[in-house]
Amino acid sequence: MQDIIKVTGMVLKAEPIGEYGKRIVLLTKETGKISAFARGARRPNNRFLAATSPFCFGEFDLYAGRQAYNLQGVRIDQYFEQLRTDFEKACYGFYFLEIADYYGRENNDDRELLKLLYQSLRALIHPAYDARLVRAVYEIKAITVNGEFPGLLPDISPDSDCGYAISYIVTSSIEKLYSFRLSEEVLGQLISCADEYRSRCISQKFKSLEILESSG
Repeated sequence: MQDIIKVTGMVLKAEPIGEYGKRIVLLTKETGKISAFARGARRPNNRFLAATSPFCFGEFDLYAGRQAYNLQGVRIDQYFEQLRTDFEKACYGFYFLEIADYYGRENNDDRELLKLLYQSLRALIHPAYDARLVRAVYEIKAITVNGEFPGLLPDISPDSDCGYAISYIVTSSIEKLYSFRLSEEVLGQLISCADEYRSRCISQKFKSLEILESSG
């Protein structure tokens, strides 16, 4: 009998494999970013059909195969169903997944990145939060979590509202990250700063971001 490992994580992406299977990419607390095959997951009424879709967060039972892990069982705690019915927020959500996929590494300690992704998706579906603010916060914090934050931009004073917001994002725990509001003017400044940080620190282009910007 093959050894089963249990990991807690989120499905970042899924693609068809063979006639009925899926290959999923998971960001996990225990083993960083890994791939797993889910046999028969595209068959109607298969027990893995819904649980192997992007945004699904929970506990996955895996066993090692030749090229990747294989999915043995799953218990989903959060499906983030709201993102399946709101096109704009779905685009934001897929963009968050793409950034997590960009930064995630196999056998890396990605616990903070996973926590950031989960909390940011929760904020995204919450009606009290502006999706633009959630995106800017997520971008800056993701860069910070991965040790790439370059410091305040030259034209941003530490004593300004925008400077204070950036400092709070960088130093705050992820659990308390989404606990502030900004005026429209300051939010615009923060978004511009987040764009600049992303262009400096992340070289990859993201399909979901292109859709967001073209539809905005």
